[in-house]
Amino acid sequence: MKKIIIWTIVIVVIFLGPYVYWKYYFTYSEGNRAGLLQKFSYRGNIFKTYEGELVLSSVESNKNVALASEKFFFSVADKNFAAKFSILEGHLVVLHYQQKNGILPWRGETEYIVDSVRESQ
Repeated sequence: MKKIIIWTIVIVVIFLGPYVYWKYYFTYSEGNRAGLLQKFSYRGNIFKTYEGELVLSSVESNKNVALASEKFFFSVADKNFAAKFSILEGHLVVLHYQQKNGILPWRGETEYIVDSVRESQ
């Protein structure tokens, strides 16, 4: 009976380990997004995370007002890095993100984890 339990645990770990890595830690995609940093907040009930909203405008009028836009929602996992976003709120920025296959509640509410930001010229 002990052998069956040990082999069952070994088989579960062998198959579950790679799946957990692929689902929550593997970087599916990475890239940059540019737009107006509209909102950045620290929120959550059990796990407090940093969440942001970037307005991506595809068409602008002659007064730099976005006519056709969509929102890009993202999370920031690094607490020290998050302070930089408060300063840049309301500015045009370029974000570098990594997209994961799944969401971990202590890492953020979105698949997109931002790891760098710079102000756009």
